[in-house]
Amino acid sequence: MRRLPQLVLILTTLTNAWLLMQAVHELGHVVGGLLTGAVIKYVVLHPLEISRTDFGANPSPLVACWSGPFFGAILPVIAWMLARWQRPSSAYWLKFFAGFCLIANGAYLAVGVRDGVGDAGDLLRLGSDPWQLYLFGAIAIPVGLWLWNGLGSSFGFGRDANAVAWPAAIGSSALLLTTIVVELLLA
Repeated sequence: MRRLPQLVLILTTLTNAWLLMQAVHELGHVVGGLLTGAVIKYVVLHPLEISRTDFGANPSPLVACWSGPFFGAILPVIAWMLARWQRPSSAYWLKFFAGFCLIANGAYLAVGVRDGVGDAGDLLRLGSDPWQLYLFGAIAIPVGLWLWNGLGSSFGFGRDANAVAWPAAIGSSALLLTTIVVELLLA
């Protein structure tokens, strides 16, 4: 029973990190598209679907496509850096999220080169070289893992593990519920 808050914190953190990573990634596509004059037709953000952004007229599809993984990786890092100064004790969640986004976006492009699916396939079709996608992954993934280093104690792991208290688990659950509700309302 004493491990239940830890389990709740871990499961809700992972689920929420996945959903919010997709949201930040799609925000990147939207920002890149809008900055280059693209028409946004539709953005899919639903807890039971893989996210995507559909464009109408798009004068710079390569920029809009690269903007998803780029902003999807960098915005969470900026949010974590800001949180470190404001609330250092609770910044561990944003540090985990920043690492998650770096790893997810880096792997998405680096692994996607092989199968040519998703943004990786689009980037290749739009003229990006495979080495560029591999380089993005080769930088983003290790930086994400570096951010994760030492976070185990905040989630109740390791020699110096902090006991996960119910307020952390409940807060993470509330954040996940909020994310799901917002995504369902936007669908």
